[in-house]
Amino acid sequence: MPNKSMDYVLYGTDGCHLCELAEALLMNSQIEVQKQDICDDEQLVEHYGTTIPVLKKLSTGQALCWPFTLVQIKELMRSVV
Repeated sequence: MPNKSMDYVLYGTDGCHLCELAEALLMNSQIEVQKQDICDDEQLVEHYGTTIPVLKKLSTGQALCWPFTLVQIKELMRSVV
């Protein structure tokens, strides 16, 4: 199932072992994501600082905070609202 990479963002930061686990899981889900380092934006740090990694679907605004599973990622991919 092809997905536009512009529709998904993985919020995280360098050196975060949980973010690395999330990236590995995403590789198995056949989803392409943009990675966004929250340290580049004070508002992102404030919003996501204690919940990273966070996978967000931009078209719906839905987000998954870690820990998330492959099943949850696939459900997010199918969601339309």
